[in-house]
Amino acid sequence: MASRATILIFVCTLLLAGCGGSDRFALNSGAPAAGSGTAAAPSGPQAVAPPVSLAGRWSLSSPGTGSCAMTFGASQQDATEGTIAPGGGCPFNFFTSRKWSYTEAGLTIRDHNAQALAQLTPAGSNRLEGKASSGQEVALSR
Repeated sequence: MASRATILIFVCTLLLAGCGGSDRFALNSGAPAAGSGTAAAPSGPQAVAPPVSLAGRWSLSSPGTGSCAMTFGASQQDATEGTIAPGGGCPFNFFTSRKWSYTEAGLTIRDHNAQALAQLTPAGSNRLEGKASSGQEVALSR
């Protein structure tokens, strides 16, 4: 019986010794093992400062539907996201606008459920143009 215990201790010692300092399994490097697929890839367009401060009053319009005032809030001059307070009479479902964000892809207007309502890109000084998520052309201007 003593020899079984000796063999068991010997096997356990060998197993534990393999965990000690060996880095062949990338256990101690702090980096993922090659080919592990754990490297984080960019999840989409990166936030960038808009070409003009978006804080303040804007007019949202769409051909043939009229326009409405929208007040964009921002915590600082070069903010990349903020709030929206739409005025009455906004075309389509823009009365539900609550948030904006600016990335490399341009300005995204989102509703109270964080669903994208429109994507716009700069079209000159103090003007952005694009499409609503439903396909209609929209413009934001001062």
